[in-house]
Amino acid sequence: MSRGFVKEDDLEHAGTDLPERPLSPHPNYVTPHGFKLLQQQASALEQERQPLTMRKDDPAVQQRLAMIDRDLRYLQARLESAIVVDPATQPTDTVLFGATVEVEDENGNSHTFMIVGEDEADIATNRVSWVSPLAKALIGQKIGDSVTWHRPAGNLELEIIAIHY
Repeated sequence: MSRGFVKEDDLEHAGTDLPERPLSPHPNYVTPHGFKLLQQQASALEQERQPLTMRKDDPAVQQRLAMIDRDLRYLQARLESAIVVDPATQPTDTVLFGATVEVEDENGNSHTFMIVGEDEADIATNRVSWVSPLAKALIGQKIGDSVTWHRPAGNLELEIIAIHY
């Protein structure tokens, strides 16, 4: 597009009109650890934001402030809607929110997963969201039960070996 069709004012606000981060329609269950992580993220963004407010005339700073403000709105909404579930209060014989579950797949390989809130999920550390297909298959089951994990790569049969809270 030719610059002749762009208002100068539009250039000043480029990158500051960001879409909001989507909020999940599911209840916001979090572990106590997950709640602390949300608080720490919000605090870190507030600390980053403070010095930037002094340099609002810089377009790069305006863009960063817009991102921080958007993320702070998201985190505030998640903190306000949080339903903190302490895994220590869960019955130890059933897989529920906050459980660490040891499973063995049909090939004899063992895996360990922790069922956590959506904002806590991190597959690199084997933390899966309670609304994930894997967690949905495991929740409500007991040691010795077999479940089918419906995956894009193909279904996998899992046997529950141990449950820890």
